[in-house]
Amino acid sequence: MARKTRHRISYVLPLASASAGHRLGINSLATDENQHVLYSAGRDGAIYAWDVASDSSVIEAQSNGAITPSARHTPRSTYRQHVQAHSNWINDISLVDNSSALVSASSDASVKIWRPKSQSGPATETIGLHTDYIKCVASPGPQSPWVAAGGLDRKIGLWDLHGSGQIHCIDVADEERPIKGSVYALAANTGLIASGGPESIVKLWDSRTGKMISKFVGHTDNIRSILISRDNDMVISASSDQTIKVWSVTAGRCMYNLGMHKDSVWSLASSAPDLSILYSGDRSGVVAKTDTRGASDIDQGLSVALCQENEGINSIQASENSLWTATASSSINRWRDVDTSAGVHIPDSLRNYRTSNAAQRQHSVSSQSTSQGTKDLERKQIPLHSVMRLSSTSLLPSQLPYQDRRRPSVAQHGMSRKASTSVVELDAGNPVPIRSVPVETIEGQNGLIKNMLLGDRRHVLTLDTAGDVTMWDLIQCIPVRNFGKQHLDDVAAKFQTQHAVANWCAVNTSIGALTCTLEENHCFDAEMYADELAGIENTDFKQDQRVNLGKWVLRYLFSAFILEEISRDEEYRYQLSSERQRGVNKSSPNSQLHITLPPLDRSMWQQSMETSSQTTPRPFDIAGNNPATPGMSIAVATPLEDNPSGSGYSTKQDKDTTPTGEKSLPSLPRKSLEKPLDYFSVNSDPAPIQQLNDHQPKSPVLSGLSQEESASAGSPETDKVKDAKDGMPSFSKRLRSSFVSKKLSRAAMTEATKMTAPDEKSSDEADSKDSWTDDKAFEDKLFGVIQRMRAAYEDQNQHSEKSIRSLISPSLPTETPVLKLSPTISVLIQEDRPDAGGFADLFEGSVDCLGRSADAIEKVAPPWLGEVLLHNRIPHKDIIKIPFTLEPFDGLLPRITHEASEERLNANRMLRAKSIIAYVAERLQFDPSKEDLKPEDYLELHCQNQVR
Repeated sequence: MARKTRHRISYVLPLASASAGHRLGINSLATDENQHVLYSAGRDGAIYAWDVASDSSVIEAQSNGAITPSARHTPRSTYRQHVQAHSNWINDISLVDNSSALVSASSDASVKIWRPKSQSGPATETIGLHTDYIKCVASPGPQSPWVAAGGLDRKIGLWDLHGSGQIHCIDVADEERPIKGSVYALAANTGLIASGGPESIVKLWDSRTGKMISKFVGHTDNIRSILISRDNDMVISASSDQTIKVWSVTAGRCMYNLGMHKDSVWSLASSAPDLSILYSGDRSGVVAKTDTRGASDIDQGLSVALCQENEGINSIQASENSLWTATASSSINRWRDVDTSAGVHIPDSLRNYRTSNAAQRQHSVSSQSTSQGTKDLERKQIPLHSVMRLSSTSLLPSQLPYQDRRRPSVAQHGMSRKASTSVVELDAGNPVPIRSVPVETIEGQNGLIKNMLLGDRRHVLTLDTAGDVTMWDLIQCIPVRNFGKQHLDDVAAKFQTQHAVANWCAVNTSIGALTCTLEENHCFDAEMYADELAGIENTDFKQDQRVNLGKWVLRYLFSAFILEEISRDEEYRYQLSSERQRGVNKSSPNSQLHITLPPLDRSMWQQSMETSSQTTPRPFDIAGNNPATPGMSIAVATPLEDNPSGSGYSTKQDKDTTPTGEKSLPSLPRKSLEKPLDYFSVNSDPAPIQQLNDHQPKSPVLSGLSQEESASAGSPETDKVKDAKDGMPSFSKRLRSSFVSKKLSRAAMTEATKMTAPDEKSSDEADSKDSWTDDKAFEDKLFGVIQRMRAAYEDQNQHSEKSIRSLISPSLPTETPVLKLSPTISVLIQEDRPDAGGFADLFEGSVDCLGRSADAIEKVAPPWLGEVLLHNRIPHKDIIKIPFTLEPFDGLLPRITHEASEERLNANRMLRAKSIIAYVAERLQFDPSKEDLKPEDYLELHCQNQVR
């Protein structure tokens, strides 16, 4: 038997702040230099686009690490647009299609493409799915039709950008060490893919065949970032072993080992085709710029400490004369780039030091006198204390051979150092960053990092990155109160209540915002009494009316979708009626449009009533409607408009009459014979038990009871006399009637079940056959619910000349009070895919656009959602009842019953304490002088050592 696919609905509550910006740390950056747009993505699952001020318009805001007054007038980047693309962290992004689209890789195991300039279609589209977290994505070029993505499933997937699916699947796992085959770093070029991960091995793959070309061994820790040169001859990799290695594809080995960083290297970036200018960032927040232009060897290039962040560098993007950095903070910093072509400035105190060959090669080390012309040059040159050692074999400009004045100087330029000279070692272990303050900061928001669901299952406490505690309402989707900087547990202790509300949703803050998830099996379990609801408009509720929380929220999250479906339904019914009318008008003019029938003789009905109804079928009913089909029990059939789908969904729209206009016999659920009715239930009524006794055969049912029990169970007169004798009020009489089924023995109930079993079995078989046919005919999606309704409309249109009545009946405000939800709430429809490592997003949109996205919702939403929204039917589930006993406290009051067995009761788990107190007050029959008081005013209910 095929496993039923699970679906769930999630909605994300918007933060209180209306400003745009990321809520959590940022993992990846991308820049479109032609349009001056910066893209950012991070742990909040969102992608933001920013209009960036061009470098030509940015005033010089830094001078030797100090901000000038003119920095206040520096043009700032502005918010452009954003999309909530994923339901989990976004780990990497890449521009594709000539920078017109953006591909993102997420921990929700999906690869999605976002086209910011598209005016039609969904905001994002899934182009690939993996079976675990996706850590990286790479594009071989701006015009490439595919992207490569890799992650923890130890596979590299090549995905078509236009939705054609997977082109290649490369298995990265090594046969010797398959556990460490995860992909943390990925780079792609025309015909070549490079990958790295915990194996500490750089692997090269042929993108056309998916086969391995070569592998480079040398790193000792996880590889975090990889770059490929334009000519596919050089590969640069960064690792957590604090090194950057330069590999030659032609030679097949490591050419240079760069060790300027003192911590794990996390990110690399370069805009040069030959990678001659390289930016690198490490876990300590240091960003280094390495310039190897004109150097005979890479390790003889110049590396400088450009800037210092407070946290590890997750991503770097170079744009014109600026550098953008992303960290675990929700803000993005922009740094002024450094011109390394100006050379390194040597202080006057070291003027007598002799420069090394490496220092005087191309960097124009200056030891001239400080004239006015040289001061401008020195201001542009790199400070000596900001220079970093590239490798253990390279020489710093600070490694200057010192001439011993006590000996004659014999050393000259280009000659090796003699014994008469010594090397002066300056402190090169802690280079000072050139830029200490960023030119610009794109501020983020304070995201949520922790949550606690309160006992009422409606309010949630959250803690954000600033340390503030906030209370949220899951129904109205708004923050209720902010408590400032407090401990979450201290605030929770003040608001925890004794409410016993079923768990109907799951909440999390994994993306920095409060996300509430609803699943079919549990989202309709929780109810609240209508008179206890806060923050809603005045609505006339029935006494002790309960509101289903899951149905309440879904009703108004999809209110725009419901309105759209009502409009489409009306249009469809109008088209059917128009087609029927056109068919009548196109008929032959000589044909008779109507058949004149003789007037109905009502005496025929009287004659049929006098004869046996078993042998004489009735031709017409009282109203003169169409004759019923012989042998079919129309009186107990369910009208089509009540349940057109034939599914097992419960509804509150009960019908007392049959389609023929006759009063139907009471239809009792099968489980009513097995479980006693609940007196405390809102809809409790002793009448069904009496009707059961009236319709059941007397002798078989009561054969298993004693004479005394038979009289008490089957004779209402006996109960009446006994009640009068005991002076029992009507309230207690109802209680006796509600528990009368307890006095039936198991043998009697078994016998009654056996008598009704054959008819029920045959009916169930017929229903299951019809249901099987319906399931084969209609889709197992929300659109299948619409198909069933339209099939019913077509049937009505063919067999009736009356107007077609709509079958859409959403819940009314008296059942689900009106909610005014924010239009920016994000709604996601997700599907469980075990082969993809969890739930995959099928649809994402905001509340205000669900009406426009009706077609997409119909195709992916589950049918149970359609039943709830369009028919006000929730999946059937057995009512959970709780058994309890009532005993006087410490013998201060008399017992409410004569027998201890009658003190054991059961009721719905939503039973109110005041209902029990009212029951006790009526059974105890207090003095009438206290009738002006409510029972809860003079009675207390002790439960689990607490007063209720």
